[in-house]
Amino acid sequence: MDLLKKINNKWIKKFSYPLIISGPCSAENEKQVIKISKELNKSYVEVFRCGIWKPRTKPGLFEGSGEKGLKWMIKAKKETGLLLATEIANKEHIKLALKYKIDILWIGARSTCNPFTIQEISDNLKNCNNIILIKNPLNLDINLWIGAIERLVKNNIKNIGIIHRGFSILNNSKYRNQPCWLEVLKFKNKYPNIPIICDPSHISGNNKYIYEISKKAINFGYDGLMIETHNNPEKALSDSLQQITPKKLTEILNNILLKKKIIKKHLIKLEIYRNNINEIDENIINLLKNRFISSKEIGKIKKKYKIDYLQKKIMKKLKDNYKKLCKKLNLDEFLIQRIFEEIHKKSIEIQMK
Repeated sequence: MDLLKKINNKWIKKFSYPLIISGPCSAENEKQVIKISKELNKSYVEVFRCGIWKPRTKPGLFEGSGEKGLKWMIKAKKETGLLLATEIANKEHIKLALKYKIDILWIGARSTCNPFTIQEISDNLKNCNNIILIKNPLNLDINLWIGAIERLVKNNIKNIGIIHRGFSILNNSKYRNQPCWLEVLKFKNKYPNIPIICDPSHISGNNKYIYEISKKAINFGYDGLMIETHNNPEKALSDSLQQITPKKLTEILNNILLKKKIIKKHLIKLEIYRNNINEIDENIINLLKNRFISSKEIGKIKKKYKIDYLQKKIMKKLKDNYKKLCKKLNLDEFLIQRIFEEIHKKSIEIQMK
């Protein structure tokens, strides 16, 4: 039996639609936590999120406030009535989060990538009744995501949802992480019983894209949004570019939810596939850029050692490889040949310069 089919969505039905989770990337100090929680529009936001432990790429950066931040969150809950959410990544995090009665725990993308980490989290959450949300892994590996969810289900964790925060594919995309909407929506269609939250902040990496990503997620039928807010985003100690003020959040939600138009299903499907084509085209362009950078370096070596720019044997070998690949993938051989002829012409031109 498919374990993911056992998951029910009763917990999400207790919230308004869509569920809005918001708050700072990091809990920096008590004043900041309380201020943001009070400024959030309660007619939209039902859950206050804060990062307490921050996984940073390099050591020495702000890595979160730790246990004292949980105390600030509890105070915010008493003053606002908002439920609380934070990220957990190990046994100690879970112990403290449950001690302070944090309502929603989410598992970050870096943790989802590691089955050992997920198993440790799952074992320490066994029979837990809290809501547990699992972010997609960093790389586009849906099976890794499914495996993480299965580990939780096996430990009798029932209130499960997922968070779509985008995937690390190419660094030159306009977004911090590519949405890859089509792949996530395939997952959503296969498991409509699993609530799905979109994280526009981590997809975009830039607050100017929060609105467009949030709007798409709602149009695509997502159950909620998790958006990072800060009272002074420019001075945030982590992810300052992707955070917005609580006031800006209200503006965005007003524009999406109060002015929401009913879009026909076939038009939504068209938008999904158009988005997929746009993402693929962007990847192709970025790959071409990297290819031409390599061509330039090859040109330097050829010039230094007086090697002919046009290597006919190598060209023939490449063409033969393309033919084989086209047959394997059932692609138009003539079309691919024409495309690569133009690419090779440009590469030779770059080398000769």
